[in-house]
Amino acid sequence: MFIHLVPKLLIEQKKYISFFVLATLLLTFFGTLENIIGRFTAGKPLSDIKNIFLYLQKGLYNATDMVGFPLGILLMKKFYEGQTQFAEIEKQQKENELKLLRSQIDPHFLFNNLNTLDSLIDTDSNKAKEYINRLSLIYRYLIQTKDSEVMELSKEVQFAENYIFLILTRFGNDYNFSIENNATVEDLFIPTGAIQTLLENVVKHNKPSGNIAIKTKIQITNDYLTVLNSKSDLMVKKDSLGTGLENLKTRYLLLSDKEISVINTANEFKVIIPIIKLAE
Repeated sequence: MFIHLVPKLLIEQKKYISFFVLATLLLTFFGTLENIIGRFTAGKPLSDIKNIFLYLQKGLYNATDMVGFPLGILLMKKFYEGQTQFAEIEKQQKENELKLLRSQIDPHFLFNNLNTLDSLIDTDSNKAKEYINRLSLIYRYLIQTKDSEVMELSKEVQFAENYIFLILTRFGNDYNFSIENNATVEDLFIPTGAIQTLLENVVKHNKPSGNIAIKTKIQITNDYLTVLNSKSDLMVKKDSLGTGLENLKTRYLLLSDKEISVINTANEFKVIIPIIKLAE
């Protein structure tokens, strides 16, 4: 009976008071019944019972001793099964959200680069070949890492270098990029495509005015990757602000307990993302 009582009231319906009252009554009944049977077996009459309350209490204690251990095992089993199921659901939810967030960048990225390539074919065939080569390296990387939530920092930097080539080819002298890699240890990771997201953010929200290029510096240490860019005076449409950055924030919440830092001043925009060390 307890096998059905525990899952129904305690786990499924979470009626703790009802479970306690009903369990106490059942334990008292069966414990007292066992004592009565024992008295009859021993030839002792019920009339010898002087205190009914104490006799019922003794029956409760006896029944508790009998069912306490198996009941504890059952509760532990149900708790473990519930935790395992919750962890599996949470894992699946994280994987689905991560794939959804990453898929948002691909169509727009392809459209822009096909337009640039179409223009290069007519004006500079040699550069068009180099552009195709870099673009193929990027898409090969995207395909290889499409199911990876995190990637080695060194590979992400190589990817960023190819991506920067595409930006400079498309926009010419409008943007200027530099990379300072001061990381001295291996096994450093960041969310896959994180640098691409930050570079896209620079281009999307900063349009050069006059001959002043938007300068962007990528600084890498063992603990953080920082992308710092100058800001233009040109206004950006409000409906396009922050989507990629918000997605990156969400990915960090799903992947680790670390958060990214954003510092926005009048002249500069800085994003600091923590390096993920899988050995920790």
